[in-house]
Amino acid sequence: MDGYNVCLFSYGQTGSGKTHTMTGSGTGQMRGIIPRSIEEVGKTKAKLEREGWQYEMQVSYLEIYNEKIRDLLRDGKFDEVKHEVK
Repeated sequence: MDGYNVCLFSYGQTGSGKTHTMTGSGTGQMRGIIPRSIEEVGKTKAKLEREGWQYEMQVSYLEIYNEKIRDLLRDGKFDEVKHEVK
């Protein structure tokens, strides 16, 4: 909220709960980190805008799996980009 770039990186073994931790399932207590943080950012943004602040935000939600990068916020068919790991 102070103008910093932020990256949240989830890494671990297949089936260990990374996706569930990040996105959750449902509402209330079952929400993950992403919906909770977006809600908090939205509340703070609205409060500060009422006080005259102006904001510009950009959000990315990417998945990297088997060296393929997918934009999970993109509508429609995913364009998977193969990334060469050096």
